[in-house]
Amino acid sequence: MVTVDDVRRLASRLPRSSEHLIRDRVKFRVGSIVYVAFSRDETIMGFGFPKEEREALVAAEPDKFLMPEERDLRYQWVQARMAALDEPEMRELVVEAWRMCVPKKVYAAYMAAL
Repeated sequence: MVTVDDVRRLASRLPRSSEHLIRDRVKFRVGSIVYVAFSRDETIMGFGFPKEEREALVAAEPDKFLMPEERDLRYQWVQARMAALDEPEMRELVVEAWRMCVPKKVYAAYMAAL
């Protein structure tokens, strides 16, 4: 199981990423674009994900992934149960959500530095 602190350690190292506390919810943004957000009780992590792929993701692992709330269906967004995620999977989800928000050259420089 991963925690908000695990995500924080990763997100704090991503270029242009910043953490915000909005209405008692931890959110990570690039500029004004939120790419990861947590429920108030920190059991659910919402993250940027391509709209056209999210139904397949949720259908493949319904115990792990959830569709976003109705008001968020218009966004490229999906949710995951924190208790069901492991560290490598969380890293992949967070980095891919961040990648959707930054210019390609920023992502390329980050990957080259790894």
